[in-house]
Amino acid sequence: MLALADDLGHLSYVVSGDGPPVVLVHAGVAEHRMWDAVAPGLAERHTVIRYDLRGFGESAPPSGPFSETGDLCRLLDHLGHPRVRLVGASWGGRAALEFTLAHPRRVHSLALLAPPWPGYDWSADMVAYDEAETAALAAGDLDAAVRVNLDMWLRGPARDWEDVGAELAGLLREPMRTSLVNQDAVARHSRGVTGGDPAAVRVPTLVGIGRLDVPDFQDIARRYAAAIPDAELVEFATAAHLVALDAPAELTGRLVPFLAR
Repeated sequence: MLALADDLGHLSYVVSGDGPPVVLVHAGVAEHRMWDAVAPGLAERHTVIRYDLRGFGESAPPSGPFSETGDLCRLLDHLGHPRVRLVGASWGGRAALEFTLAHPRRVHSLALLAPPWPGYDWSADMVAYDEAETAALAAGDLDAAVRVNLDMWLRGPARDWEDVGAELAGLLREPMRTSLVNQDAVARHSRGVTGGDPAAVRVPTLVGIGRLDVPDFQDIARRYAAAIPDAELVEFATAAHLVALDAPAELTGRLVPFLAR
């Protein structure tokens, strides 16, 4: 991987393909490799940029105040891309939306896959998940915290582990450990989200959601699709929260014509 160094550490990234630039922003329980099965199909027509958010994957944890929006802006400046197409998953989707609101002239189009909604009134199941992760970390049991996250974000509430590819858990396990180890530093230094109004988005937008995802996120996806002018809602029948892992071919098939607009 390549790296962009700054006063806070470094951001690691990879670039493939050639054509109009597309940036893929990973989920908060993953890193750039979550796009491994999607990037090649996009790289046939686009310059595909994947990077690890600060404190994830091979990017250093923050040593001072930062914002995901500022990091992405610096990366695009470093690579010489004044305007890009953005695709973000989960927390990466919210980061992509925040960037679009902050820098509307730099975004050609936006695809959001199961992004969170700031201030959402989470269900009892989501509260129980958060409590289980917190208890595992408080006990110093990182393996248990990883299992809690794999159950919630990879397996999901609507299927058994027998229905999930074994290789997918292997792909996520170490990135999850890294994110959990670094989450205190990230939370301490992150400036967080602005809570900007999705209705202010003025670029073509696709909102994707897995039908096997947590019901909260299915509701949130519909909220975004209703709030963002002319947004297109796409449901993926075989996917839980991480659509790029569960349904990469279907996702690529949806993204290719959307990004070509």
